[in-house]
Amino acid sequence: MRFWSWLVVGLFALGLVALGNGVAEAQRQPPYYASIAASKARMRTGPGRNYPASWMYQREDLPIRVIARYRDWRKIEDPDGTQGWMQVGLLSDTRTGMVVGTIAEMRSRPDFDAHVNYRAEPGVVGRISKCARGWCWFDVRGRGGYVEQSKLWGTDPGETVQ
Repeated sequence: MRFWSWLVVGLFALGLVALGNGVAEAQRQPPYYASIAASKARMRTGPGRNYPASWMYQREDLPIRVIARYRDWRKIEDPDGTQGWMQVGLLSDTRTGMVVGTIAEMRSRPDFDAHVNYRAEPGVVGRISKCARGWCWFDVRGRGGYVEQSKLWGTDPGETVQ
C-alpha cells in the first residue's frame, strides 16, 4: 500500500512539473532568440506540414529568432533574414550566436586589453551566456572567450543574458 501511495504522489509531482513547463512556454511571447535543435530541420511557408518546405537547415545549434507563434509552430528568422515556419519540436531554448561582420576576438575577460584566447571567423556558431555591458561569453565546442556583443547575431544590443 505504501508503494502505491508514493507512486501516486510521484506521478502528481511530475504532472505539476509538466504543467509548469507548459505554462512557461505559453507565457513566452515573441520575439525571442532560440536555436535549431535538430540536425535537419525544414522551414515551411506556413504553420503546418501541408505547406511546402522552403528551406532545409542542416546546421544544429544555428541561432534563430522566433517572431510569431501558431499552436505548435513558430515563425522564425535566421541570421540571413530568411523567414518561415518551423515546428517547435525542432527548436531549443539554448542560446547560440553566430559571428557576423569581421573576425571576432575571444578574450579572457570582457575588456579590449584582455588576452585573446581564440579568433572566430564570420559564420562560426557557438553558445552564448553571461552577456552584460556589451560582452558575451561565447563557447565554440569547448573553446571560449568574451566577444563583443555587436559581433554576434543571436542577442540584441545591450541585452543581458544570465
